[in-house]
Amino acid sequence: MTEKKIKLVKYACYTVNITMAAIGNLSPILFLTFRGLYNVSYSLLGLLIVINFTVQLIVDLIFSFFSHKFNIEKTVKIIPYISIVGLLFYAAAPFLFPGNVYLGLVLGTVIFSSAAGLIEVLISPVIAALPAKDPDREMSKLHSVYAWGLVGFVIFATLFLFLVGNENWQWLAIAVSAVPLFSAVLFSKAELPEMKTPEKTSATFEFIKDKGLWLCFFAIFLGGASECTMAQWSSGYLEQAAGIPKLWGDIFGVALNAVMLGIGRTLYSKIGKNIGKVLFFGALGAVACYFTAAVCNVSFIGLFACAFTGFCTSMMWPGSLIVAQDRFPAGGVFIFAMMAAGGDLGASVGPQLIGIVTDAVSASPIAAELASTLGLLPEQLGMKIGMIGGMLFPLAAIPIYFHIWKRSKRTVA
Repeated sequence: MTEKKIKLVKYACYTVNITMAAIGNLSPILFLTFRGLYNVSYSLLGLLIVINFTVQLIVDLIFSFFSHKFNIEKTVKIIPYISIVGLLFYAAAPFLFPGNVYLGLVLGTVIFSSAAGLIEVLISPVIAALPAKDPDREMSKLHSVYAWGLVGFVIFATLFLFLVGNENWQWLAIAVSAVPLFSAVLFSKAELPEMKTPEKTSATFEFIKDKGLWLCFFAIFLGGASECTMAQWSSGYLEQAAGIPKLWGDIFGVALNAVMLGIGRTLYSKIGKNIGKVLFFGALGAVACYFTAAVCNVSFIGLFACAFTGFCTSMMWPGSLIVAQDRFPAGGVFIFAMMAAGGDLGASVGPQLIGIVTDAVSASPIAAELASTLGLLPEQLGMKIGMIGGMLFPLAAIPIYFHIWKRSKRTVA
C-alpha cells in the first residue's frame, strides 16, 4: 500500500473511533435530562449503559468464534451506516414512543451499540494490519483519537444543550450523526488491508485453552470497568454529590477526564515503553482518585480526582490490547474480539454497579439518617458510596498488572 492509501485508511478508522466515543457517551451526558423529563430511575439510566455494552459484548463474541464467516472489509465499511440509523432512531424515541420514551431509547441504543461493537472488534485489527515502524504506538494513537473525540463531543454536547435547552436533546443525537456520515465517505474510498481470521471455529479453542489469554481478558475487563465507570458517571456525580453546576461539571470534570485520557494515550504513542509498569502504576493512581472523589467534600478536589482518573486509566484498555497482541501475534481478529468482549463486560458492569448502589443507598432509611448526620442528601451519600464501589475495579487490577509487569520481557523503544 502507498503512504497515501495508508493515511486514508487511518483517517477513516480515526473518524469511526470518534463516532464510538460519541455514541458510547451520549446517554451519560443526557442522564439527568432523561431523569428530569421522563422520570427515569438511576438504575434504568445505568441499564442503558449495560445494554450498550451488552450488545457490544454479543457482537464481540460472535466475531470471537465466527469471524471467518464474515466479509471483513464489507463489514467495516457498513459500520457508519448502522451508527447513523441508531442515532436517528434514538432521536425519534419521543415521537415513536410518546407513552414510553425509555423503550425508544433502548431500541436506538441497541442499534448504535451494534455499530460500536463492530468498531471495537474490527478497527484495531485494521490498524494492526497496516505497515508501521512501531505498531504498539500506532495502537495507542488510535485509542488517543477516541479520547480526543470524547473531549470534543463532551464540550460540543454540553454547549449545545446549554444553548438549545435540555428539552431539545433530540437535535444533539441528529447532529452527532454527521460524524459517521463523514466516516462513510472516507471508507468508500479506502482500500483496507487483509486481516487474519481463524480458518474454522475449532481453531479458536486452541487460543481459549491458553491461560495467558484469560489473564489478558481479565486485565482489560478491570481496565474497562475502571475507565468507563468514572467516565459514565462523573457528570451526574459532580452535579449531585459535589454540587457543581452541570455546565461546569461536564466541561471541567467529564471533558477534563477525557483530556487526561487523551494525554495519557498520546504520551504513550510518542514516548511510551514498558506497558506492564504503566498499567500497574495507572491502577494505583486510579484507586487513589476514586477514593478521593468519594470521601472528599471539597468540590474542586473532587472534580480534579474525577478528571485525573482519566490519566491513570488511559492505558488500561489499549495497554491490555498491546499485551494480548504481543503474546498472540497470530490471533488476528479473534484476539481483538475476545479482548473487546472483556473490555465491554467491564464497561457494562462498572457503571451499572454505581447505579444500583446509588438507588439502594438513596432509598435506605439507615442511609438517610447517616446522610443527615454528615450534612448530605441520601442521593449524595449514595453516589459517594457508589464511587467506593467503583474503586474496587482498579484495586483488583493491581495484582494482575503487577504480574504482567514482572513477567513481560517486551519493551517499547
